Amino acid sequence: MFYSVVAGFLVPVPKLPILHETIRNTYFHIPMWFAMILLYLISVIYSLKYLSSANPKHDLIAIESVNVGIVFCAFGLITGMLWANVTWGEPWPNDPKLNSSAIATLMYLAYLVLRNALDEEQKRAKISAIYNIFAFPVMVVLLFILPRLTDSLHPGNGGNPAFSNLDMDGTMRAVFYPAIIGWMLIGVWIMTIRYRYRVLEQED
Repeated sequence: MFYSVVAGFLVPVPKLPILHETIRNTYFHIPMWFAMILLYLISVIYSLKYLSSANPKHDLIAIESVNVGIVFCAFGLITGMLWANVTWGEPWPNDPKLNSSAIATLMYLAYLVLRNALDEEQKRAKISAIYNIFAFPVMVVLLFILPRLTDSLHPGNGGNPAFSNLDMDGTMRAVFYPAIIGWMLIGVWIMTIRYRYRVLEQED
């Protein structure tokens, strides 16, 4: 049995073949993606609200949700690459789940490029909101549906189980699920700070 320090507490983690002590990455890698998905969901909700109300504050929430979501996406990719290098022997094997996540990341980076390419404020907000509404379901398909239709090294896809007794125990779950909630709340908190700053900036 290994031990990991999480939020100042000494938490035991199971001694597993191949994964060994890297199982600690579970507390960080997976919650990053949950936080990202929540922020993208908030973004698409406020894109819909903007199209129905034309309220610029809804557009600000949408863009800041994506801005913060991209940061969590980057952390998810980095922690995943570090983990893959240990467990699979290389940071980016040719795997459907990883390739789909790269495409989804590029898709949201394109959203940011699109916004910066348009000068007129209302036109920028409207076109990017429409793009965002279509991007979210495509991202869901890329991350959760397509990888399950083929063999994949990544747990939870292609018949490869995840969150089972093979890779987690009850003690880990007691930390893992609160970690997901905690990182999601941190993501939303950062987004609200950025949003409030943007509102103050526009009022000046």
